[in-house]
Amino acid sequence: AGVKPPVRCYRSPMNELFSQASIAAFLQVIMIDLMLAGDNAVVIGLAAAGLAPERRPRVILVGVLAATAMRIAFAFFAIQLLGIVGLLFAGGILLLWVAWKMWRELRGQGHADVGELSAPPKTFAQAAWQIVLADVSMSLDNVLAVAGAARDHLVALVFGLALSIVLMGFAAGLIARL
Repeated sequence: AGVKPPVRCYRSPMNELFSQASIAAFLQVIMIDLMLAGDNAVVIGLAAAGLAPERRPRVILVGVLAATAMRIAFAFFAIQLLGIVGLLFAGGILLLWVAWKMWRELRGQGHADVGELSAPPKTFAQAAWQIVLADVSMSLDNVLAVAGAARDHLVALVFGLALSIVLMGFAAGLIARL
């Protein structure tokens, strides 16, 4: 009699999706998204708050679309981006500059006396440009964090990026109304 061939174990994609490693990756990605979606939302909301209420939804949409495009682009290159020395530092400097400009705007609006001339209202282009500049840095940190947590789980990576975009758009709308 002959030797029986070894039995091969087939793992379906559904089994892999519900493995302990996948569930752990999903939970880590969700926690990271909850923590990091707020910074994008604050920047988008503050930039939109400087516009007339009827223009806010449009600039929020521009900000969310820009963040989405950057996150998709960064996700393709996440591993290579981790190897670039000084990239996160440069992104942090860019973010500090954007935050400083927004702080100056907000401070200028709150300290104008009745007799003083106030700064002209922010244009749609100015608000959109502020959002895009801030999104470069914040999208990069979000993608790198999510990619690190998702590891080899592509579904968790895609889910995490989509969740962060939804959270960011929702929170930015709330902040802009404050």
